[in-house]
Amino acid sequence: MIGVIVNGACGRMGRLITQGVAQQADMEVVGAIEYPAHPQIGSDVGVVAGIGDIGVPIIGELNGVLDIGDVVIEFSQPAATLQHLRQVVDADKAMVIATTGFNPEELAAVRELGGKIRCVMAPNMSLGVNVMIQALALIAKAFGDDYNVEIIEAHHNHKADSPSGTALRLAETVATALGRDLAEVGVYGRHGIVGPRSQKEIGVHAVRGGDIAGEHTVLFATEGEQLSVVHRAHSPEAFAKGAIRAARWVLDAPKGLHDVSEVLFAKKK
Repeated sequence: MIGVIVNGACGRMGRLITQGVAQQADMEVVGAIEYPAHPQIGSDVGVVAGIGDIGVPIIGELNGVLDIGDVVIEFSQPAATLQHLRQVVDADKAMVIATTGFNPEELAAVRELGGKIRCVMAPNMSLGVNVMIQALALIAKAFGDDYNVEIIEAHHNHKADSPSGTALRLAETVATALGRDLAEVGVYGRHGIVGPRSQKEIGVHAVRGGDIAGEHTVLFATEGEQLSVVHRAHSPEAFAKGAIRAARWVLDAPKGLHDVSEVLFAKKK
C-alpha cells in the first residue's frame, strides 16, 4: 500500500487529492499538512474532504509524518513548497510538486533539490494539458516563423499568480521549438499604442473570473488562416487525477527531477 502525504490538505486541490487517493486500491492517505495556525489543525482530513473519518488528523509540520509516508503530493505556496522539499530530501522520500508561482530563484532551488530525490514537477498535472504541450512543440516546428503565436489563459477569480504557470510552460515550449528565448520575445498583455507586433514575439494574456477551472488557448495565426489549440478543464478533478497518477509512477522512477510527460507516456500500472 502506497502511503500518501497531502500538503495543502484543506485547499480545494488538497481535498480532491484526499478523495481521489481514497478511491485507489493501492493507496491511502497517511498524512495531511496545513500551515500551523490553520483553523482545521487537528480535524480529520477525511471529514474535511467530505468522505468521512479516515483516522488521519491534519497537522502543521511535515516532519511529523514523513517517516510513515512514501510520497508527498504538494499543492501549496512557493515558500512552503521549498521548505517541505528540503525536508523530503533529508528523509529521502518521493514528491510530486504542483505548486505554481515560483520566482526564478525559487525555481532554481526546486530544480536543484528535486534532482536529489524521486520528484515529478509540473505547473499543470492535467494529462490533457501535457498532451497539448507535446503537440505544440510539433506544430511550432512545422509552422516556423511564418505564424504569429498568442497564448490566452483563463482561471477563477481566486488565482494568485498571473500568467498561470501552465501558460508560461506553453510559451516556453513554443519558444524552444522555434529557437527563441522567451525572456526576449515574451509580451505579457498589451495596453496603449504599442504599434504592430513583431514577427517573433509570443503574446501571453490572462483572464480572471468566476469559477473557471482553467482554460488555455494557443493561437497560431498567419495571413489566410489560423489554428487554435485549446484545453479546457471543466473541473479541478483533472489535476488531482494527474497528480495521483504521478505519485504512483514516481516511486519506481530513477532519482532526479521528472516531468509529467514521462508519466504520460509510461506504461500505466
